[in-house]
Amino acid sequence: MNQSSHRLPDWLAAPGHAGAETVPEPARDALLLDIGGHTGALAIYAGAERDGTEIEVSPDRDDQARTHNVVRARQAGRVTHYAAVFPALPAGEYAVWSDADTRAGTVAIHGGHVTEFRLFPGG
Repeated sequence: MNQSSHRLPDWLAAPGHAGAETVPEPARDALLLDIGGHTGALAIYAGAERDGTEIEVSPDRDDQARTHNVVRARQAGRVTHYAAVFPALPAGEYAVWSDADTRAGTVAIHGGHVTEFRLFPGG
């Protein structure tokens, strides 16, 4: 499976916290994760070709109740990651959509945790 749930990736950590690095300019946006209790976050890594495009997720048993976010370039030191971040999702199982008709996989969101999913061409 291509998901994991653990500590914040360095590029998601707030400045001043352990493991955080200062984001070099230009930063595209600031992230504020609203996690805890029964709410978690989801970071979906994608290839550079997805920069600026939307990725959708939906509760696993309700394909029509989708929400989306945009893939953006995120800096971690000298490395650029491309990711769509869902800062607050209720705990549960979610489908990740690679396009409007194709499921890329399923992730489990846990309260107080950041789950990561890799969505790259060919898998």
